[in-house]
Amino acid sequence: MFVRKLSDVVGTDRDVNWGNGQSRRLLVEKGGMGFAFLDTIVNAGTDLLVRYNNHLESVYCIEGKGAITDEASGREYPIEPGVMYVLDNHDLHRLRAFEELRLMCVFNPPIRDDEKHNLDTDGTSY
Repeated sequence: MFVRKLSDVVGTDRDVNWGNGQSRRLLVEKGGMGFAFLDTIVNAGTDLLVRYNNHLESVYCIEGKGAITDEASGREYPIEPGVMYVLDNHDLHRLRAFEELRLMCVFNPPIRDDEKHNLDTDGTSY
């Protein structure tokens, strides 16, 4: 068992500026749990096209307002506190933050502590 507080991560190498916010990595691959757990901030005004080729992700919003669009179907879903969305098929999606978003994110397989977004022209990352 171990316990980690957000304050243990903020300001360390696990507090990663990913260009559109902060990825505070509370649990990563070397934690040995088989998934990663992140407290993520998405800056207000962000409009980002992204696809995770190597990970599946579930996301739970605890603060802010935004929207996610499934690029395959064109369907848009509001994001606000209490909403969860799941990227279960390496989905190409557009994430927009109308206000600063605070999202709790689970990645499977887990991301490494040094892994960073590497967005190319089609939104591919991780």
